[in-house]
Amino acid sequence: MFTITLSIILITAVISITGFRNGKIVDDLIFWPPAITKKHQYYRFITCGLIHADYMHLIFNMLTLYFFGRIMEVYYMGMLGLQNYYYLALYIGALIFSNIPTYIKHRNDYNYRSLGASGAVSAVLFAFILLKPWQTIYLFFIPVPAIIYAVLFLVYSAFMSKKGGDHINHDAHFYGALFGIIFTIILHPDVVNIFANELKHPHFDF
Repeated sequence: MFTITLSIILITAVISITGFRNGKIVDDLIFWPPAITKKHQYYRFITCGLIHADYMHLIFNMLTLYFFGRIMEVYYMGMLGLQNYYYLALYIGALIFSNIPTYIKHRNDYNYRSLGASGAVSAVLFAFILLKPWQTIYLFFIPVPAIIYAVLFLVYSAFMSKKGGDHINHDAHFYGALFGIIFTIILHPDVVNIFANELKHPHFDF
């Protein structure tokens, strides 16, 4: 079955790989705040998620989306009773929302550029964690409960955002994750009760 998740992965992979060979594609799509400020190229909030820095960046994001995105599509339509376009709205909305803090911070910085789908992928992952907080997630091949991973992820992203210096947009990771949680709760407020109930019944499947 050709799902929204697989469609996103295919489109992103094709454009990213093409961009590895064609710098103009990257220049036209990358998140470059001054182009938004001066030229009103707002599409860059979304198109930056279609390109990646290298194969490892692309593969890591798309594998994460593959494993958790397929599940969230089913959850959105089945468990939460939502139409599938809400899942697409989760992904695209996260791309936009996760880049807003970066835009505010660097709106006149001609040297700043950012690319990748990490903000949207973080949103999908954290929407999953909201529903399955005790599911096992592998952190550098070490199995940890999803809720523990979530806390470590948010703390690390916030810390590294303040520290800086590693050329990674940690703000996109952090705010993408928050968007995944907030968006899912807005669409289906009872998710809060599902999350609370799941937390009361810890289980570890290592």
